Amino acid sequence: MRERSAGRELGGGESVAEAEPSGGLDDRANVAGAVEAWDEADDSPRTPGHPRRLRLLEVTTGLAVALCLALSVVHVLLIFLHVAPSNTISRHYRAEINTWVYPYFEQNWRLFAPEPQSVTRQISVRTVQSSPGGAPRVSDWFDLTAVDNAAVENSFFPSHTNQNMLRRAWDAYLDLHGSSDQPRSERALMMQEYLRNIAVDRLATHRPGAYEAVQLRVITRPIAAPGTAGLPQPSSADTRYLPWWEVELDGD
Repeated sequence: MRERSAGRELGGGESVAEAEPSGGLDDRANVAGAVEAWDEADDSPRTPGHPRRLRLLEVTTGLAVALCLALSVVHVLLIFLHVAPSNTISRHYRAEINTWVYPYFEQNWRLFAPEPQSVTRQISVRTVQSSPGGAPRVSDWFDLTAVDNAAVENSFFPSHTNQNMLRRAWDAYLDLHGSSDQPRSERALMMQEYLRNIAVDRLATHRPGAYEAVQLRVITRPIAAPGTAGLPQPSSADTRYLPWWEVELDGD
């Protein structure tokens, strides 16, 4: 009886020993399932489309940067060819260079031959509008150059627009038209419209009102040569009146 009991106890012990490994496997399975659930929870914000959108943003940014760099290189190259002495490349691509440079990037200097100003110019504008009776009403002259000079003198950081836009527009107009006010090329017509638009824009800012046409007056005075202080200075002034240019009612 003792042996059988011992056998049963031994058998029971073996059963307990055999049960313990099965309980350990269940625990390890539960731990593995918890780890997998944790990994899935950690990866849940990373939707399948997130890496794709991030990649698209990187590609778009890279393309934008590359485009800006390419445009900068092209701009610098064309400006260099514009200000450099005439050469085979600049003569061959003159039309392309002029299309890019004029009128917004025109330069008032040359790489090896600067062009200092030898005259001053006072540019004024006046307007005309028909009265109810049909008679034209002409306004007084409005000094555009004085407005630019005041903006430059009263500013610690004067803008390029106030310093050069009006003056360079007139220089380009003079180069293309000479003593005649009839445009003989598409670029001459463009500069005529550009000069007119500058005048209309300044009027809209400083003297708003309705009008049908504008006229410009340019008074040119020579600048005294260096080292001539105390000597008689040239007092002659050349006044030029441009034709009346029609303007749309909306100012265009």
